[in-house]
Amino acid sequence: MTASDQKRLLADVAAFCQDIRPIEELCYVEHRYNDQVIPLARKHNLLGIPVPAEYGGRGADTVTYARALARIGREGTGVRTFFSGHTSIGEYPIMTWGNEEQKRRYLPAACRGEKVLAFGLTEPEAGSNPREMQTTYERRGDHFVLNGVKYLISNGGIADAVVGFAYPKNGGRISAFIIDRVEGFVSEDLTAKLGMPTANTGMFELRDCKVPVSNLLGEEGAGFRIAMGALVSGRLSVAAGCLGVIEDCLAEVASYAKERHQHGKPIGKHQLVQEHIAAIEMGRVASDALIERAAAAKDASNAAPTDAEIRAKAELLAAQAKMFAANAAWDAADRAVQVYGGRGWSTLYRVGRHLMDVRVCRIYEGTDEILKLKIAAAVLGKEFEAYK
Repeated sequence: MTASDQKRLLADVAAFCQDIRPIEELCYVEHRYNDQVIPLARKHNLLGIPVPAEYGGRGADTVTYARALARIGREGTGVRTFFSGHTSIGEYPIMTWGNEEQKRRYLPAACRGEKVLAFGLTEPEAGSNPREMQTTYERRGDHFVLNGVKYLISNGGIADAVVGFAYPKNGGRISAFIIDRVEGFVSEDLTAKLGMPTANTGMFELRDCKVPVSNLLGEEGAGFRIAMGALVSGRLSVAAGCLGVIEDCLAEVASYAKERHQHGKPIGKHQLVQEHIAAIEMGRVASDALIERAAAAKDASNAAPTDAEIRAKAELLAAQAKMFAANAAWDAADRAVQVYGGRGWSTLYRVGRHLMDVRVCRIYEGTDEILKLKIAAAVLGKEFEAYK
């Protein structure tokens, strides 16, 4: 991507964010799904930011895409989560493991907003350990038949197609599929959430759902590898979005600390308030550096897909960036609410909404605990891996 292309893309992202902000704020207060994210993303051509231009996307490298997501993340974790679900773990697996026919069939439509994508790995009894999933498939002639339930899926209630995973009914290794919303695909929106009321989170059941053999993603039995590879992209997207949350909390707190007066002076002149601001700024700086490094490593891995050492480095850096940025964003939102005082404990203010929303970032795309184990094993050696 050229410098001028990057500049144009980030300008389009900024214009989208300007358009979506008042709508997102209203939807949040009214506790309803923001149905304008997709139309406005289509308007500004942001539904395929890292997808190659030949398939209808903008062709952004990982570093540029991370910067775009950071900017989008300022508008709310709910807004950014749509892009993670649709692009980072929806389009990405098709871009990476799909055959040419699959890419032509799904990516241009997804970039135009004609197909919304999602990633269906988590199940009611399979979270941090996807190997415990219970969804199964069997082949019948020219199609597979899938049965099972997927749970807590971003975009799960609005997706036209899902990258999903299942075990063979008679035993074997996990396979990956592109599952269209057809008869036998029954979804339900999940609205009893602590945050992100403006984003769609759903569950869906596959009831003898027919998937054409041509929709097998990658080789049969390669599903676990595909899922883990896609989660690297997903973790980077969460990390970048969390950086945006930190940036927005910092901007809101800096402005408020100058305007709000207590004890005869702006609260920004009180040392304990400055302590909060300094901590948020340090979280921002550190997260920014980690994400930039992780995104560059992912670009290097994309350029050398058969190099296991480069790939392992990219996976580790993505885990480190995601865990650090998610915790830094939670801390930033918590501190921002504290600076705002009583006003912060309200969804009428941006910092309160960030606190509600960003907590989930320490759970999805790899919990803190799982990522800590991955990071520790990288230090101690593979023989110390907690789960093999």
